[in-house]
This record gives sequence, structure tokens and C-alpha cells, in this order.
Amino acid sequence: MSTGLLPPVAPDVLADAVEQLSARLRKKLDAAVADCAARAATSADGSVEVPFGEDASVTLRPGPSGAVTHPDQAVCSCLLAPRCLHRAAVLSAAPLADADAHGDQEEPAPDGTAAVEEGASEGRPDGSGPALPHTAPGDGPRRAADASGAEPVAPVVLTPAQVRAAEGLWGAAAEALAAGVAAGGAVVQAELLRAAHTARLAGLPRAEAAALRVVRGLRAARERREGQRLSDLAGAFRALLAGAAALSSGAADAGAAASARRVYAQGGSVRAYGLCREPVLSATGYGGVTTHLIGADGAAYTVSDVRPGGLSRAKGAGSAQVALGGAVLDHAGLARGGLRIVGATVSADGRLGAGRGVSATPLRGVDWSEEPVAALFARPVREAMAAALAGDGPGAGEADGPATALVGCDVEVIGAAGDAVVVRVAGEGPLVRLRAAHPHPELPHAANLRRIAQYPGLALRVLGRPDLDRAATLRPLAVGPVPGAPVTLRLPAEWKGRADLGYDRLQGEHFPREGVGPAVPEAVAAGPDPLADAPLWRVRRLLEAGVAGGRRTVAEAGRGAEAASLVARLTRAGLAGAAHLARSLTEEAGRRPRDAFGRLTDASADGYARAWLASAVHLAAAERSLVASSWS
Repeated sequence: MSTGLLPPVAPDVLADAVEQLSARLRKKLDAAVADCAARAATSADGSVEVPFGEDASVTLRPGPSGAVTHPDQAVCSCLLAPRCLHRAAVLSAAPLADADAHGDQEEPAPDGTAAVEEGASEGRPDGSGPALPHTAPGDGPRRAADASGAEPVAPVVLTPAQVRAAEGLWGAAAEALAAGVAAGGAVVQAELLRAAHTARLAGLPRAEAAALRVVRGLRAARERREGQRLSDLAGAFRALLAGAAALSSGAADAGAAASARRVYAQGGSVRAYGLCREPVLSATGYGGVTTHLIGADGAAYTVSDVRPGGLSRAKGAGSAQVALGGAVLDHAGLARGGLRIVGATVSADGRLGAGRGVSATPLRGVDWSEEPVAALFARPVREAMAAALAGDGPGAGEADGPATALVGCDVEVIGAAGDAVVVRVAGEGPLVRLRAAHPHPELPHAANLRRIAQYPGLALRVLGRPDLDRAATLRPLAVGPVPGAPVTLRLPAEWKGRADLGYDRLQGEHFPREGVGPAVPEAVAAGPDPLADAPLWRVRRLLEAGVAGGRRTVAEAGRGAEAASLVARLTRAGLAGAAHLARSLTEEAGRRPRDAFGRLTDASADGYARAWLASAVHLAAAERSLVASSWS
């Protein structure tokens, strides 16, 4: 279902509309939602009208933000309004608005520093929960924290209202998980949205953001949108349930109850040099660019320009003006140049803010072979990956850009393996797969990698983001020539020794004329994949089946020879913990105690959700360990 002309709707407005329906009308809601978007039409005054036969019509009048944020902005002409099926169906068919106004608009924080709206509180489009850490090459977020004056994260005691909100969010998430995609229609989603809104009012914006990711994932899966993956939705459920469980215990780290706003603290004078720029294209319609920089002391910084606009904005923002302290550079120039920033405001995750009193002047850029950038490529890849896999980095939201610290290394091209390019890290390092940072065909990531695969033996300097969900996989953002290598790239002088794979397009003239030549890529062995070879994929399939079909599907999987085979294979592989948790999950899924009259005596999904979460958390930790081993 395409949402078409329907404006975004605030989660609390949708939740209220569904809550007002009678039980009889709730049963009809999913069927009523089906073709609402197709019937929508705009009026001259900017409102959107959806007719329901001759007797009823729903009119949406979005506010200045472009979203329906108040119940009075959604009106139905029928006699049952506002407690009618028509109004609830149209609101359910519309896309979800983000909790906050979008765009990075700075305003003073209570302590005199600058605060800025975080924008969309989403996870990454790939489902890894998202998070967007931007860390230093050396000791990651500790450098960013030092610049902003942030204290180490410590446990905090939540208020009774926050604990109650977290308990409500856990209950709604557990019911949504038990229903699965198959039964997770508008009513289930509305219950989760109501719990999310309660969490927001209680001061738990990160918990609300996790719930919105799950609702969007349920919608994408039910509508079978292109690019949606069950693994993404399973990861979103795991993050939501884990967060709600920690919060409902009454104690959590300070970040869980942090403000939804990104706080910018004074960072003094900063000298930052461009590394590369990266197009950002989110699943929620955001587009833009993130330019990665490195400070003279090795600290990592970013400058982002991400707003609603989707693909067209992601493509155009790469050459847009940098809105930072009167800087005269665009993002293309900043990625290959530098800035001296006076009165800099820096967030805990290294983002540079454009607060009042900030001034910036251009600096000469540095080559990747010069300090401080050279240190990024001198760090052993195994050491860099150990830091990334240990979670050495803070997080933010999807609209801000990508997640995980950047890793640099020198490699030699081996050849193509499917849609990946197989390379070997210099110095007898591991075989690594290079995969497109973003697969959209109108972004040049994939085309550039296909071109690189035609030159086996080519030496490359690669800067990218490791894929923490795949064995030995790097998502390259930029490439450059290896200093002193006889067979390497020949880039134009104006590119300053690097090609941004999301914006620049590599051509034949950029490759060496001798030593290697263009050839039809032949399939090569990508090396061992401990993640694919381990029987953990059976646990993953069980968990994802539960997300798709709900509790009933997991209960069915626990019956017969298939369940015994699952446990036996895991046990033989030495994965006794995974076997025990998988068995507990299937048993809990099938546990439906009834009284003498056949009525359920315990209809709660709490036990099932806890069993699913335990297995999911164990699986994530086991897979992370296998990914780490693949970089050895």
C-alpha cells in the first residue's frame, strides 16, 4: 500500500482514534485501511480528502509542520465521528510522523550551551538498530566525550512514572511480538503507539523511538515493501524489549532517560580535516549527506545535513553549502579540505553544531598519507574491529547518518563474489568482502564496486564502516591510492587523493594502464564464513518465524521431529546454551494453560516475550563473537 498523498500522522493522534472504536469496529479496521490511500485527493487549501461512499468523507488538514498533530485536524462527516471507523482507517493508512519537529534547529540549552533537535528518532535502514556512532580512530567516543565535557554513563534511578511507562511499553511490545506480522494489524500497532507516547510523556524518548521503529517495521512487513527484511524487524523487537525490560526494572543507564535533543557543549577551538562524504538515505523519507572529519588530535567529527526529501536530496546535498559558522565550503570541498572552528559546539557523538558564536575558516586539506589521517590506516584492522565490535561508540538516530566507527586499511583486490568484491588486507591480513554502503541503484556505490572488481591485483586504500552483522564485511565510503604501490588508482588532482564512492564515479582512466587490466570479473572464493557455517542460523530462523507468524508459529515449530533436530544440532556443535534457550522458547510458546471449561487461565504474552528476548540476545552475542573471529 502506497501512502501516496496522505500526510504524516502523529502517533498519539492515531492511537487515540483507534482507542475510541468499539470492539466490533476494531475487528473491521484492517480491512477498512486497505485502499484508503488510493482514494485520497488533495484540495486547493492543502487538505487531503478520502471519500467513503456517498455518506462519509474524511478530511485531513495538516499543520504548519506538514503533519496531522492534533485530533481536530482529522474530521469525518459521518454521524459516528470522531469515534468512527472511517477516521481511524484513514489515520492508520497514513505514514507515521516522527515525534519531534525535523531539522537541526539550534536553541540555547538550560546550561547555556547549544541544543539541537535530533530529527527523526529512527534506527538505521538496515535494521541494526540502529544508532549512528561517530568515533575517533583511537579511543572512540571517549575523545568526543572529553570535547563535550560529558561524564561517563552511569546508572540512574527512574521515577515511578517512568517505570510504569516502561512496564506498559513492555506489555504492548510483548503482545505485538506474540501477534507477529500476520496478526499485527492497526489495532496492535495503535496499542504500541499509545504505550510509546506514554513513554515519551514520562521522559523516555529513546524507548519511544524504539517502539516507532517496530511499528514502522510491522507496517513495512505487512505491506511487503521492497527492501524490508524480517531480520531488521527482529532486531527492532530485540532492542525495544531489551530497553523496556531494563527500564521497567527501575534502574538503567543515563542515556535511556536522556533528552530527545542532541546537546551541543562548547568544545573551544577545533581544527578538523575532511575524510569523505556519505549520502544518507533513510527508510522514513530523509535524505542528505554526512561529511566525516578528523581532528588534529585524532578525534572524529561529522557535519550532517539531513532533512526530509529522500533520494533527490541525498544526491544534491553532496554539493550543498556547509551550514557551519559562516563557512564558505560546500560538502564536496569540506570532504577534501578542512576547517578551523572557533567557539565550536560538539555533541557527545562528535557532531559539530552551528550554534550562535561559532565561526569557521577553511584550512588546507590533508592527504590520507599525512597525519592525523595516516594513523587511521596504520591501526591494525583486527584492533579496529575489536573496538567496533565491543560497541566502542555512542549512538544517535537514523536521520543523522550511518552507524559504527570508520575503519581504514590497505587492501589488494582479489575478485568478485556475487555482489561483493573480495580483497585481502595488506600484510597477510584476512580476506574481506566489500559491499555497497547503500544499494540504491541511483547512488554510485554498487557501480563503483563493480568497476573495482574488474581489476584483480589492484592495491587500494579503503575507508569504510564494518558491517557488524556479517563475517569480515566492510562497507566502503571512499577509496584512494596506496602510497608507493606500483599498481593502484590514478585519481584526478582535484579529488585530492580520494574518491567518495557515494558521489564520485570511477572511470577507466582512474585505473592503472599497466600491471592490471579490466577483465570480466570471475567468481572467487570469499574465504570461510563462520557465521554462515554455524548452526546458529536455525535459531535465527526460529526467531524470525516468530516475528512473522507470531507465537503460534513458534509453538508449531516446537512440535515433532524438527524441534528435536534443532536442539540436537546445536548441542552437537557445542552450543548448549543456544539449544537450551531455543527449547525454552518453543515450550513457552506452546504453553497455554486452560481451566476445566477450556478457557485460558494465563493469556499474558509476558513469559513468551522473555523467552524470545533471551534467545535473541544470546544469538546476537554469539554472532558478534563469530564476526570478530572472521577478522582474525
